[in-house]
Amino acid sequence: MDEASPKKTSFTYELTNDQQELLLGVMVNGNYRKREVPYSLWSIEGDHFNATLYAKEKHGKRKLCIQGSKAEDFVLFVLEPNVLGAASLGYEHELNPELFSAHAGSDESGKGDFFGPLVVCCAYTDEVLSEQIQALGVKDCKQMTDKAVLTAGAKLRALLGSDGYAVVKLGPAAYNRLYAKIKNINRLLAWAHGTAIEELLEKRPSCNRVVVDQFAPTEATIRRALKTRGKAATVDQHHKAESDIAVAAASVIARELFLRDMQKMTEEVFGPPAEGRPDIPIGSSDPRDRATAEQMVREHGPVWLMNHCKAHFQTTDKVLAAVGKSRADLPPEGQVTSAAARANAPS
Repeated sequence: MDEASPKKTSFTYELTNDQQELLLGVMVNGNYRKREVPYSLWSIEGDHFNATLYAKEKHGKRKLCIQGSKAEDFVLFVLEPNVLGAASLGYEHELNPELFSAHAGSDESGKGDFFGPLVVCCAYTDEVLSEQIQALGVKDCKQMTDKAVLTAGAKLRALLGSDGYAVVKLGPAAYNRLYAKIKNINRLLAWAHGTAIEELLEKRPSCNRVVVDQFAPTEATIRRALKTRGKAATVDQHHKAESDIAVAAASVIARELFLRDMQKMTEEVFGPPAEGRPDIPIGSSDPRDRATAEQMVREHGPVWLMNHCKAHFQTTDKVLAAVGKSRADLPPEGQVTSAAARANAPS
């Protein structure tokens, strides 16, 4: 491996039972902090990295995911000599050719953001494209700055071409109508992923494998939403799937398009870029989310939320209460709350 090349920050391995036993010994006895991670058998946090062994077993193996700025050091100096028993870093093509073979990956952006759309992308790659995608610096978009995502996303779309990716984008109004009909975020996501996968496979009929970052508790949720071509393909679902280059590419394109829509919304609400101009906040926990929404509802009325926000979020109730309104002031699709809120509502 070229010493001048940048360090990788994300690794995925499939471990045999014997390797799992060795790894657990390392995790338990090493100077690491235990973490609680959903669906994991064991997870640790070390010096600028974390490692998670997932509980799900497939063909007698379990998936190990390592991420962080010093993930490569853990692989080189701990995992390879003590668990793998061989040097693998720099030989990914030979040891895990599926990562670079012809396949597609699907991921989403905007699911947890109060403002803006939900964007799902399914992206195609093969051995040649995988090297070109890596050369663009593409990785899980959560490990990239927004500026880097905007730059890499545009380059990715140009590289892949119109037949190399498919996008399903639900703006807030369409999202709210669909959520009111489905009333379940995982089934809504499954529909969007299934639609994007079908469109990509129409463009790339020779592609017969798709990797999806699993978002629902069981794999059946998305399998039920797959359409004709998706049902005929091999669909591999697992957690932390962004380590797959096709999923990483899909995550970057989805995030790029989400960010561009947020830029347009900001200009619509607050005007063109200027010194001191606020931005529509991204996420759902920033106090500015409520402050911005409350300001807009006072100026334009409660229905403003339906065209700019995901109305089932509990933030909607807090915003409406702060301005003396309630969900009764919203159209029918805005009166559907989140599944958690419905579960906690008095009978």
